[in-house]
Amino acid sequence: MLRSYLRLLVFAFGLLVGVQVPGFIDAYAQRVEAHRQEAQRGLQGFRDTAQRFFDGDLNALVEHYRASDDAVIQSDARSLEALVQRMRLLDREWQVMQQPWFVRSWHVLLGADAELRRETLAGYRYQVLLAPEAIAWGLGCALLLAWLVESVLLALSFPLRQRRRCHRLYR
Repeated sequence: MLRSYLRLLVFAFGLLVGVQVPGFIDAYAQRVEAHRQEAQRGLQGFRDTAQRFFDGDLNALVEHYRASDDAVIQSDARSLEALVQRMRLLDREWQVMQQPWFVRSWHVLLGADAELRRETLAGYRYQVLLAPEAIAWGLGCALLLAWLVESVLLALSFPLRQRRRCHRLYR
């Protein structure tokens, strides 16, 4: 009887963890979008300058700043380059978050920017969504976790069962 309750407990835990997945992926996508919009606003003045003098090429603007004899302008080149690289990263993240659910899920699990994932996790509020995808994730995680725990426990108990069985044969 206790084993049945433990199975239910493992299943319920898997269900509760699984229903968090879609909410976390959405929170990550929203964080990427917010950072992307902020980076776009931060680069807007530089984009205007690049448009006027370098046909919109921000890299040419960075190189122009780097080539300047003025130390302040050279320092701005490093700052601008960091902003441009950040914008590229956020654009790549945003592009991935526009893909189908399985691509987004895999990306958030394994390929997401570590800093953005940490920020998302720190600000994430656990919730039980009753959306179809949350229910599907919950049931899938619950079944997978229950199956894994059951398999591990059976594998660990196999040598004990074999020993008892051999003991009975020799009596």
